[in-house]
Amino acid sequence: MISSSGSVEPDYFIMNSQLIVAITAFSTFVMGESNSLANFNEQALAQHEISLENRQPDSWVNGIFKDNILLNLAYLDGRVSKKEDIDWDEVRKPFTYQFRLNPGEAFAYHEDVLPEYKDKVVRTTNAHFNAADGFQSDGYLVGDGVCHLASLIYWVAKDAGLDTQAPTNHDFAVIPDISKEYGVSIYNYPGRVEANARQNLYISNNKEKVITFKFEYDGTNLKVSAVETN
Repeated sequence: MISSSGSVEPDYFIMNSQLIVAITAFSTFVMGESNSLANFNEQALAQHEISLENRQPDSWVNGIFKDNILLNLAYLDGRVSKKEDIDWDEVRKPFTYQFRLNPGEAFAYHEDVLPEYKDKVVRTTNAHFNAADGFQSDGYLVGDGVCHLASLIYWVAKDAGLDTQAPTNHDFAVIPDISKEYGVSIYNYPGRVEANARQNLYISNNKEKVITFKFEYDGTNLKVSAVETN
């Protein structure tokens, strides 16, 4: 209130303070409700996790597999687009990433695809798994380990009920934590388009809603989830 002398009475400030508190509380409530609704509108379809510390019994070879998996993920999420971009300290850090597939859209592990996927693929891992891309060799193959990542993604997509195809199985070698039925053989050699296409992974969103693939790496374990957005 304003007194006859023109000064502001204390209850004016009290009333305004109470109003500010009320508005702040209401805003917090609305934001909380929005976050709750956002979470409520997501339905988890499948989720699986592997350790990157047990890809191979030999610790040095395991390090190669682990680095190749993490580098492949760095190409996927855009942190790396060419060999010159690679900062191994950054590549090895924990991270989270996600990408979406709209109804009818498809993911392929690399760009050499079977004819039926030619106009459907909207996303790949953006890599070729070779030395030119910065992938490492364990003395046997350059890029060893990426098949483990492909198999994990395939496992999640299958359990999520998505339309999946992996033409060449990885049954010639064990992939720790993943059953042989989900093993995927990945191959990409310049100029061998047909052979490459048969050693690829294809995932199509056959749902009526958006599917989000989420990747979470905590420094040891890699978790992949498929979530449907209502």
